[in-house]
Amino acid sequence: MSLPTTPNPAQNRAANRAANRAPAPPTGKARLGFGLIGPRRDRHAVSVDQLSVLALPVGDDGVVIGVDAEGRPGVLGINRPTPYDITLIGGLWTAQVLALRAAATGARVAVETGRAQAWVGLAQAAGGGQPCMTLHEVGRVPPQGASAGSPVLVVRDCGMRPPRGRVVAGPWQSVLTLLPYLSPVAPRLLEQAGLVGVQRVSPDEAAQIGRIMNLPRVETDALSTLADGVTLWCNARDRQFVMTQATDAETGLLGAARRMD
Repeated sequence: MSLPTTPNPAQNRAANRAANRAPAPPTGKARLGFGLIGPRRDRHAVSVDQLSVLALPVGDDGVVIGVDAEGRPGVLGINRPTPYDITLIGGLWTAQVLALRAAATGARVAVETGRAQAWVGLAQAAGGGQPCMTLHEVGRVPPQGASAGSPVLVVRDCGMRPPRGRVVAGPWQSVLTLLPYLSPVAPRLLEQAGLVGVQRVSPDEAAQIGRIMNLPRVETDALSTLADGVTLWCNARDRQFVMTQATDAETGLLGAARRMD
């Protein structure tokens, strides 16, 4: 507790002299506690025809998975508040690039795999020392506790016939199922998925995928001729071919793009 002090006459006289020497306050309406109102300038205005000039080149929020035919970024919105199932018929390389880039956005990645040796190097390098990517045996993925502040991507690399997963898609938890080829369980997974990725497959597989996904003939025929790193991402409404181009760091870690492993 502070004690009251006795006023010092000398200090009072000095304060009065300083007040007399101070310049007069500038004219203007003062606001108590907020100082003087600053200068006013004309408002900036544009016509309706000029509004398009103000557009900013901002794309969708998500993981950049490559570029389309026009060179525009292809973005995959993995972290979302609703359940999201993704099925990729393709190579391990593409799945690992997606997992690595998802981790770079702040998502935790849980990999369910029967070939841990193919993922261990990536898991060690992904977080720069932080445990952002974990590996689990098939059927042994524990609850991940996904939330808006800690979204999760579960990658299921369980071969041609992946069992039904114990951990399923939910709010802020997406599931990516990797199939090397079209298998007997693939039609069910394709029909249930919110997004399907297809890399190079045989003509017979392409025809079956085209029927399931209701693809035009041109795009169906193209599935058997796709280059390494090219994926057709599609759902019931949209279709887009995307070329995934690895960064130097990704190439050093995973090698060049390839369909087969």
